[in-house]
Amino acid sequence: MQNYKVAWVQDGEPKRSGVAYDKPSAEDRKARLEQEDGITDVQIIQVKPGE
Repeated sequence: MQNYKVAWVQDGEPKRSGVAYDKPSAEDRKARLEQEDGITDVQIIQVKPGE
């Protein structure tokens, strides 16, 4: 299984999810983050298991 994290910029500060997601969950998290004020540059990043 491939693992993904979500990265974004919130009020000028880079952030990254603390948990790994499967692809559909990462896409859902990305969509929810994009709707929040002050959050930009939301990206899904593929990571190795355990990362």
